[in-house]
Amino acid sequence: MLEGWFLVFILFWVVVLLSLFAIGGFFMFRKFLKRLPKEDGKSDMDWEEYYVQKTKDLWTDEQNKLLDELVSPVPELFRDVARHKIAGKIGEVAMKKRAKRLDLDIIIKGYILATPKRDHKFLRKKMDELNIDITPYEHLF
Repeated sequence: MLEGWFLVFILFWVVVLLSLFAIGGFFMFRKFLKRLPKEDGKSDMDWEEYYVQKTKDLWTDEQNKLLDELVSPVPELFRDVARHKIAGKIGEVAMKKRAKRLDLDIIIKGYILATPKRDHKFLRKKMDELNIDITPYEHLF
């Protein structure tokens, strides 16, 4: 029979493992939902990849550095995913405008549209740090 400290140890590990499985399952389920095809036959992630591929020639080194700077507040573990999502939204904005090259206006619009509403205060703070005026973009918030 389990008694004393060993019982506590086993119960502790049961709680830890169940918590880790729940957290992992949550993130896997979110990824699964993003991969499900929509009415047009493509998923959100498919469209994101499409926009990134179609506009990759429009990016300059300076604009890539700006994008890296914009995603720097994101924890390093999620930074690549956030960078790809933001680049996809910037590409979507550029394609809708039929832009021949990316400019600061397109990058900022895509950045704002790709950022979840809960993170807009961090977005505003980052824009202030970079001395970027956000008053023309207030309607996007």
